[in-house]
Amino acid sequence: MKVIIGFGSCGIAAGANKVYHEFEKQISEKKANVSLEKTGCIGTCFIEPMLDVIDDNGVKTTYVNVTPKIVTEIMDKHVLGGKVAEEYLISAEDQDMIKKQKRIALRNCGLVNPESIDDYIAAGGYEATRKAVTTMTQDQIIAEMKVSGLRGRGGAGFPTWFKWNAAKQSPGPEKYIVCNADEGDPGAFMDRSVLEGDPHSVIEGMIIGGFAMGAIEGIFYVRAEYPLAIVRLEKAIEQARAKGFLGKNIFGTNYNFDMRIKAGAGAFVCGEETALIASLEGERGMPRLKPPFPAQKGYWQKPTNINNVETFANVPWIMNNGGAAFAAIGTEGSKGTKVFAVTGKVKKGGLVEISNGLTIRDVIFNISGGIRDNKAFKAVQMGGPSGGCIPAELLDTIIDYEAINKTGAIMGSGGMVVMDETTCMVDMARFFLDFTKKESCGKCNYCRIGTKRMLEILERITKGEGRDGDIELLEELANKIKEGSLCALGGTAPNPVLTTIKYFRNEYEDHIYKKKCTAHSCSALLTFTIDEDKCTGCTLCARKCPVGAISGELKKVHKIDQDLCIKCGKCVETCKFKAILVD
Repeated sequence: MKVIIGFGSCGIAAGANKVYHEFEKQISEKKANVSLEKTGCIGTCFIEPMLDVIDDNGVKTTYVNVTPKIVTEIMDKHVLGGKVAEEYLISAEDQDMIKKQKRIALRNCGLVNPESIDDYIAAGGYEATRKAVTTMTQDQIIAEMKVSGLRGRGGAGFPTWFKWNAAKQSPGPEKYIVCNADEGDPGAFMDRSVLEGDPHSVIEGMIIGGFAMGAIEGIFYVRAEYPLAIVRLEKAIEQARAKGFLGKNIFGTNYNFDMRIKAGAGAFVCGEETALIASLEGERGMPRLKPPFPAQKGYWQKPTNINNVETFANVPWIMNNGGAAFAAIGTEGSKGTKVFAVTGKVKKGGLVEISNGLTIRDVIFNISGGIRDNKAFKAVQMGGPSGGCIPAELLDTIIDYEAINKTGAIMGSGGMVVMDETTCMVDMARFFLDFTKKESCGKCNYCRIGTKRMLEILERITKGEGRDGDIELLEELANKIKEGSLCALGGTAPNPVLTTIKYFRNEYEDHIYKKKCTAHSCSALLTFTIDEDKCTGCTLCARKCPVGAISGELKKVHKIDQDLCIKCGKCVETCKFKAILVD
């Protein structure tokens, strides 16, 4: 009998440690012959902590939302008694969330112990490396990657084979391959989950890529805010080195290749490859003009290739199954699968990996369960701060690099922030621009000053101080920033503003001319009043008001002093009779 508990960051945050320790305690006290193990996140973050009970016949039973209090029941009834504790089982609907996916990059996440190389090897791990290093030439590997059509999953979607080939063709014996794990988009956690749940697949992909281009060393650039990912990656590298998969004469060949980890400080701009290289070299993370490209002059001016976590995680599958098998999935221009972190106002937030070519509707409604509290879907932000908002009328847009680009958004690294009818699109644009303004490295004027000016305008608008001509000024600034910025951070920073103006211009106009926020989100534009027909004079709202803006006698209708009201909404939360009106 085996008990496997989900130990991704989401599971740990939900209480997996306490569940694990309670199982340890009960297994010891009851002298049960049970193996207790850990695994990564399978993607259904909304029902963590999760655990699997696998009996001696290999039958797996999954329990969700597990707490220490119900461990005893699962232990006594199922583990020791052989009867399923049905009230804690995963629902058929939630199981469908996983079944409806096509999992390649996430193929092992939630299934193997990320801290055990033997688990990974038992699942077929390192066979792709053995095949590539011992039976294939560099050109054959690159040709297989070309057939696969794998495009970089970090955002730009550049053909992986082309980057590998460019680095291979650059002269010099000293070359480097880098994994960009500096995932910084708000709401994005795809790379973190892969590193936490299946680090060996990324290591294996890097070894194969390193061999194909002739690299001597692989470097993981991981943001320091991912401590669990770094710990598991360190263990995985040590284990691979101990098995002879890293170091001298890999698989008995004359190929020497090793790896190390660099913890980044968490600067969003370091997701740009030249800024990342500067940070690796100990400099401030700031981009430079290209050419020369990193494939010609990268880390320490040596040929360097950079791909992200998800890109490398696909490589072993491609080597094992063939490039044609990968190319058979997806669309003509976007082969294979794509991982998305679905967050926001959605019922089932978590990780989703789907075949390219499905629609946005498929992901949000068919797989992720639709909108929370059955509110109306309004928009989805794709591509993070560099992306844009896609409205409800474009829900049937297919997930494909070119199709998403046509909407004004980008595929990006795979963030999907879902918004409902209560989301103010002007405030959403302000939020993302505030992020990019703070993350600007400051090297070029357009990005440093332009984003600040745009943010000032958006802040004015959300405070009810918008002016005639603000929308046109935002568009003018946005286009100049896109044209004049040095790197993609500045070049894409205006996208959330431009797409919200394009699809939700009426909301900007309501804020500016009517001084109203139709989503009831911008507090400065709201007016709180009391419905005389519903108010019972219970005095609860008056007692909870932090500034004493509500007055009235017991059992008599109360009033709100508009001059004192700070529009915090506490009265709305407090009133049991729904007597507070918000306009």
